[in-house]
Amino acid sequence: MIPRTAKAAAGRRILEAFRAAGAVEVAPDILLPADTLLDLYGEDIRARAYLTTDPIRGEVVLRPDFTVPVVRMHMAGGAEPARYCYLGEVFRKQDHGDTRPDHPRDNEYLQAGFELFSRDPDADAEVFALFHATLAPCRLAATMGDMQLLLDAVAGLPLSEPRRAMLAHHIWRPRRFERLLERFSAPETPRRFAINGAPWTGLRTEAEMLSRIARLEAAAEGPPLPPEWRVRLHRLFSVAGPAPAALDELRVLADHLPAIAPAVERLAARLAALSARGIDPAQVRFDASHGRQTMEYYDGMTFSFTAEGRVGWPPVASGGRYDALTRVLGAGAAIPAVGGIIRPGLVAELEGAEC
Repeated sequence: MIPRTAKAAAGRRILEAFRAAGAVEVAPDILLPADTLLDLYGEDIRARAYLTTDPIRGEVVLRPDFTVPVVRMHMAGGAEPARYCYLGEVFRKQDHGDTRPDHPRDNEYLQAGFELFSRDPDADAEVFALFHATLAPCRLAATMGDMQLLLDAVAGLPLSEPRRAMLAHHIWRPRRFERLLERFSAPETPRRFAINGAPWTGLRTEAEMLSRIARLEAAAEGPPLPPEWRVRLHRLFSVAGPAPAALDELRVLADHLPAIAPAVERLAARLAALSARGIDPAQVRFDASHGRQTMEYYDGMTFSFTAEGRVGWPPVASGGRYDALTRVLGAGAAIPAVGGIIRPGLVAELEGAEC
């Protein structure tokens, strides 16, 4: 068992590295309004977060991560460009299944992070390089993905706009995505929902439910997806390997999925920027489906640093680009943003094993 003091010391060292990169330390509230998270993720977030009801504030949640409150703070009045860092506890439910594991993950743990709000095209490479340098003593395995590749591929499918929108909405839920893709690949009988005089019940308003019904009905119409497009999409999802080799494969695939070509060239520029910062791209693994395993607000580059041989461990660090989140929390205003978090407790464990 690693003492809390050792975890806190590791967190302070990480925080100092982020400060040295020009970040201003911030301390968002621990108790947050739940409606923002529910609007972003839907009811699924209830399985991961600790929610309760306050008689005045309504439904509230213990902070499950820092990115959302930091973005809310910045969009409420922060100037750009801006760099923020933080260190504090987050709270997540951990699914232990039917039996408690020998080494259960903590439900409350320290998180240190860095967020960059900037229009600099090299911001992705800068943040990745900062985390790479900060974690270098631990000799972790680096993986990169790019959700924009997948979102652009879905946007380029020869399907109706409502069907593309449904696929994009569920791209972070692979099983639901595959069921939808299978459904849209075959002829379908249009769905019609009966309307009667029964009262509306549930957590959603009548207007929200009517809007949902309209989207479902619209998505039931249109010609099926030709089989070759489904094959191309699955080929994209399976691209994985050393980043330069993956880039070559993606360039070939872009001939068959033209919508991904701009994102592929942005990836090439990002790898060149990493090389200019002294990072060998061949030592970075690229996994096209990497971002489907992270928080749903990432819509561009994603990354993680993992400890090989540590079975059952989450990533020691993870992050990515979340431009769309700034638009959602900024009431229409938006700014490109990228950031990530490190788990000081895992770093302390690695240091205890002479990382």
